[in-house]
Amino acid sequence: MRTRFFVSILLVLILTALLFAGCRNKGNAFVIVLSGNISSLDPILSQDVPASNERVRVLMFNSLVRKNEKFEYVNELASEMPKVSDDGLTVTFTLRDNVKFQDGRALTSADAKYTMDTLLASSSRKAASFYEVVNGQKQPYITSVEAPDARTLVLRMRKPWLQLLPNLVPIGIIPKDSSGQQTTQPLGSGPFRFKSFDKDQQVLELEANPNYWEGAPNIQNLRVRVIADTNALQAELRSGRVDLAPLPTNLTPDAINSLGQDPNLKVEQFPGANIYHITINTQSAPLDNVRVRQAIAYAIDREEIIRTLLRGQAKLAHSILPEESWAYSQGVKYSYNPEQAKKLLDEAGFRDPDGDGPQMRFPKPISFKFSSASTLANQYGNVIADQLKRVGIPIQIETAEANTLLEQLRAGQFQMTTGNWVGGNQDPSFFNDLFATSRIPTGNLPTLNRSRYSDPELDRKLEEALNTADQAKAKVLYARVQDIVSRDVPLLPLWYLSNMVIARKNVGNIKVDGSGDWAFVRSLTVEK
Repeated sequence: MRTRFFVSILLVLILTALLFAGCRNKGNAFVIVLSGNISSLDPILSQDVPASNERVRVLMFNSLVRKNEKFEYVNELASEMPKVSDDGLTVTFTLRDNVKFQDGRALTSADAKYTMDTLLASSSRKAASFYEVVNGQKQPYITSVEAPDARTLVLRMRKPWLQLLPNLVPIGIIPKDSSGQQTTQPLGSGPFRFKSFDKDQQVLELEANPNYWEGAPNIQNLRVRVIADTNALQAELRSGRVDLAPLPTNLTPDAINSLGQDPNLKVEQFPGANIYHITINTQSAPLDNVRVRQAIAYAIDREEIIRTLLRGQAKLAHSILPEESWAYSQGVKYSYNPEQAKKLLDEAGFRDPDGDGPQMRFPKPISFKFSSASTLANQYGNVIADQLKRVGIPIQIETAEANTLLEQLRAGQFQMTTGNWVGGNQDPSFFNDLFATSRIPTGNLPTLNRSRYSDPELDRKLEEALNTADQAKAKVLYARVQDIVSRDVPLLPLWYLSNMVIARKNVGNIKVDGSGDWAFVRSLTVEK
């Protein structure tokens, strides 16, 4: 009897130990969080390109070229920067040796050709930048893609196109004949390989690619979780169930500072390049009046918002370009000046009814839309609305789910909106995407000129800048572009938000560049 009793106890202890071992194994993954949903894992054919998609893209895929910490273009899968023919119509890439996809097959130029052909034949958001509109018709910059041998990729151009490299950066190379599987079983050559994705729960499971060509990651199992709720994220960080929260846009600066006081956590701050902005629909009255848009720029006290609401976790912006860019110019500088704002409103014909303020100058409020999912936007959006009301600009705040808001912006169903651009603003060609007349959305083309802004001189300067290889000349042209855009305010730069990172104290080698790119995850270390 006693023997059977001890055997039973021993079995219970063994089973309990196995159970806890299983729990530990299940929890062994390094957990990193996103604040916004992952809409697609496909690196080339997704219809939208939110920051969340791009963060996880660099974990699983490589591109022909990438940007370094100074926003210069450097080779990635290419062994060197491409050779361009004298007439600019032939661009030749030589690929690295011994790069393999995560399933073990060699990466060759046939894969790069397949990727580019698939992209160019699609209607995806990323494909749009590879076309221009000429006389109302879409014309491709790239006319053919060739792979004469395993390491050589040749792009034939319709005309010289200096923006090729910026547009190649977000194009992850995929294996030949794999586009149909990329949504459900993504396969690339990046540092982590796909295990599973629960789209409903927004949990992505990855594992280290032991044969990664730049060296295997230190972290063996990586779990990417989307935690949009600010309270849930704070609880998960404090409980230790989250190891790293880079650029947590759903946490307020106060919440970040509070988490930094937790003895098991640390907060690190890095300069950021991604721009927060207000986009103004220039075709919607009264915002079609440039003086009203200028008045809005003068009426917003951005420095006060940075100091008090953002707790110094941002830097004032005067251009959409980061200050580190070779093409940066601040243009017209809008310092906080409510009296100047009121004067401009008077000149625009929207006078204070009784002259003593702050009565509203418009018959109905201006609609100010932003994402309901962004805690930060909800906070600073309300502050901005209050500041505008003080000079007589009535504001009605409207929030919408992210996908709904995106569709409304594309359709022009807004007056003012706020958000942030991730990555694209680091190259001056982005001015063409945002402000060229040809980029005003029409039909089903997913173009980015959501402000519906058009200026003939700007179009000419952009065309000239986009087609000159002389950087000194291009710098002068882009300075004029920034003068025009800042004068007319189709978009008001607010600030560059610092790249804040919250991590467990045992997480090391955190080095986030200005773009906020997740490439640094490969080099993270974890002390036992």
